[in-house]
Amino acid sequence: MLEFYEPHLDFSMPEHQNIMGVILSLRDPVDGEILRCVVEEMRVRFPYYYVKTAYRGDDLVTVPNHLPMTVRNTWEPICLHSEASNDHLAAWKYEGRRLAFEIHHALTDGSGVLPYVRSIMCLYLSKVTGQAFDPAGFCLPGDAIPESETGNPFAKLDIDRVKVPLYKKKPIPDFFRLTDAADADKTVFFVKLSEAQLMQYCRDYDSSPNVLISVMLAKAARHLDPENEKTVTVSVCIDHKAILGLPHNYRMAVGEAILDFPKSREKEDLSKACTIARGQLMLQAQPENSLWDIRQMKRMLPPPSPDIARASICISYVSSRSFGPLDAFIEELYVVTSLSKITDILCEVTCINHHFFLAFMQPCSSEKYFRCFLEELDKVGISCEVLRKESLRMCRI
Repeated sequence: MLEFYEPHLDFSMPEHQNIMGVILSLRDPVDGEILRCVVEEMRVRFPYYYVKTAYRGDDLVTVPNHLPMTVRNTWEPICLHSEASNDHLAAWKYEGRRLAFEIHHALTDGSGVLPYVRSIMCLYLSKVTGQAFDPAGFCLPGDAIPESETGNPFAKLDIDRVKVPLYKKKPIPDFFRLTDAADADKTVFFVKLSEAQLMQYCRDYDSSPNVLISVMLAKAARHLDPENEKTVTVSVCIDHKAILGLPHNYRMAVGEAILDFPKSREKEDLSKACTIARGQLMLQAQPENSLWDIRQMKRMLPPPSPDIARASICISYVSSRSFGPLDAFIEELYVVTSLSKITDILCEVTCINHHFFLAFMQPCSSEKYFRCFLEELDKVGISCEVLRKESLRMCRI
């Protein structure tokens, strides 16, 4: 049987592909040959991303894959764990000034994959520009791979003795839905906001970026359908490793906190709405809650079915803010995830070069809800720039 912290590769199905990706826009066109060489060179530092699947008894496990990871000059998706990807569970692609890394989400989460992407970009840009960047903060070929990165991240925690947390929020089964069943064209909007302006609002309204955006998304749902009496629910992704003060570890260890926005609170001002939402988030994002969730993982309790909807909206804020000396060469940074039936709307938030970047993903092409969100931002004076709208084209498995 797999250890509870190992990748559970079987947690994928046609409606839940379980793929995540990081997209960057550079100031200059991508040199595919240099990128291809760098991706192969980085294998020695991040061997756990250069893997394929194999059976160990009844378990699907990862084993080394000595074939090259694919780097293709197209934005069109391919299938991971197939001949098109050399049986890898990850792949790179580029087109013009944009490039993306896509990977099976069971292998890692956003906080785990960003050090790899940052390090790839450090090596790539050093070769493209001829500059020698300060290696501090990057993981480069020749560096030792620390045990904290590849071992059991929870080994020093007394998980078995943890008690039921004092506060666990009960799920709301019948919540506000935002899907358009008549349209199945998965779409992503890429949005840019000022970091200084958004953080000033966070200070003014006792908030944080994920809370403030959650409130705006909830208000947009009310704007979209003001007669709907159901509670808007927002699932906020939380990183158990960070909450427990563990060293950086690439493994997937993400939980969620549920924020609720009932109809009775729709007319509250922004300050009160943010304060209530932040209080709900802080109650759930506690070490005791993370320990309990990990204990449940260790007991191998089955996760909720990926076909069971759990929230109206999901928001994830992957801490990044800077790629250090590489910032001057990068214009945009996004995290994207394959959509499933778990949630109707997915909003991934990143920050770089003094701007927040939002990847606003939905299972339809309609702009109705997205426009409501933009109007809610405008009402409170938060300016933004919609950079593009396109179909969500990601690898499948």
